[in-house]
Amino acid sequence: MDLASIVGIIGALALIVVTMLMSGELGMFVNGPSMVIVLGGTIFAVMAKYGLGQFLGALKVAGKSFKYKLPDVNELIDEIVALADEARKGGLLSLEGKEVSSDFLQRGIQLLVDGHDPDVVKTLLNKDKVQAVERHTVGSSIFANMTDMAPAMGMIGTLIGLVAMLANMDDPKSIGPAMAVALLTTLYGAVIANALTGPMSDKLKLRATEEAMIKNLVIDALLAIQGGQNPRVIDSMLRNYLPEGKREVDVEE
Repeated sequence: MDLASIVGIIGALALIVVTMLMSGELGMFVNGPSMVIVLGGTIFAVMAKYGLGQFLGALKVAGKSFKYKLPDVNELIDEIVALADEARKGGLLSLEGKEVSSDFLQRGIQLLVDGHDPDVVKTLLNKDKVQAVERHTVGSSIFANMTDMAPAMGMIGTLIGLVAMLANMDDPKSIGPAMAVALLTTLYGAVIANALTGPMSDKLKLRATEEAMIKNLVIDALLAIQGGQNPRVIDSMLRNYLPEGKREVDVEE
């Protein structure tokens, strides 16, 4: 579970609600027509830019903003080095049926056990990596479009409200409430863009980068194992994926 996403979004929305409560009753910030035009308009306008499957898929991918947990890279490296040591002693076939922590790593090991050429292994695993990254990228793009569209729909709602207000200028008492309703659409658009869809878009970009890094690490490791590299050399090579201050190499034999 990604606490940063949950705490960040809930915290931002909570502060907005608290500020509303401090400004008066929460009810005066609730308006059905304004919500309909901003939420509905944003969803349908962005949906028109993509295929229905892509749009619905983005909602599923968005769940990774909250549920995805990046594997511990140190633990992954230790696991791979242990596999490399076993393969060096017993051959690649000794890895068959081995339980590992990653489905991607499991697929790669099976390719090695099946005796595929290094080029085939690299091509297949790279295709898997690209598809995974593209899912995140499309999801990020959809939420980025929502971030642009929500304020625009808010402005459209505000203009509709202003037209309705100006059409009833003969009743001065209705001007204040009508103006408040008109401005609510702008408020809704700003909240959606800055507290919801914007952060989710950026988090999916980060997930794409993280997942690409992990898969690149695994691909490099598997090709090194297939090439019969010394486990200590593999360990040193893979730790280059870590931040410089965390590149601790196990010196034990």
